[in-house]
Amino acid sequence: MTRKQKRLAVIAGGMSFILVAVLLVMFAFSQSVAYFFMPADLAKADIKPGTRIRLGGLVAEGSVKRGQGSTVSFTVTDGTGNVPVTYTGILPDLFREGQGVVTEGAFDAASHGFVADSVLAKHDENYMPKEVADRLKKEGVWEDGKGSKGQANQGQTNQGQNTGAKGTATR
Repeated sequence: MTRKQKRLAVIAGGMSFILVAVLLVMFAFSQSVAYFFMPADLAKADIKPGTRIRLGGLVAEGSVKRGQGSTVSFTVTDGTGNVPVTYTGILPDLFREGQGVVTEGAFDAASHGFVADSVLAKHDENYMPKEVADRLKKEGVWEDGKGSKGQANQGQTNQGQNTGAKGTATR
């Protein structure tokens, strides 16, 4: 084998190694993807039972019901659609009715409900995924200046004032 052929063989081997690595990474990511849906989106989407998704919206008022042990059932709404959710586990401290929530899990074929294996609760849209906050505002469910949103803006204003005074403080 000539020097040129050896060099081409090394380059071809390196390129094939990189190609295999990229394909394995893409396959791993495709297996762990959980698409995000709002309750109104689920009426239009064809989701098979057992498919992992993320469901986001607000916890409907009066929908939280505690079951045996640590099982909780509640309804996620976006003002247009409602989805019953069952979760077994410890809920976050910020979980309550009327607050934003993102759940991850799958639909159960037997009960036709959403069975969540993780629940993330948020106290206002500052910490809610942007697409959830935008959709809730668009649907008219979430209004600026109400509830904790007004308090969050007030806290940001005070924080800006405190930052200016920070330079004059002595230890």
